[in-house]
Amino acid sequence: MYVGALTLDILLGDVHSLKQKRSVVRPIIAEVQRRFPGVAVAETGHLDLHRRTEIGIAVVSATAANCGGVLDDCERLVAGRPEIELLSARQRLYNEDED
Repeated sequence: MYVGALTLDILLGDVHSLKQKRSVVRPIIAEVQRRFPGVAVAETGHLDLHRRTEIGIAVVSATAANCGGVLDDCERLVAGRPEIELLSARQRLYNEDED
């Protein structure tokens, strides 16, 4: 069993309040959940900043290749949104043999 984690650091466009931030971040999270129903996705960082957010995505799979593929697809989906700028993406892969 493999667990893949993807952390996306995102700069939001023309956002001036936390309410506007939610109106940008929620549709991104909803689209990832709709396109990839087997992943868990949530806003995980920069909760008090207007123009920055961190989104975490996790997937569990029988193979490392499948984990990586799903996370790559999720990253491409988010990076392709015109209203945001993806500053960084970090993937980590864990398996049951690691301590």
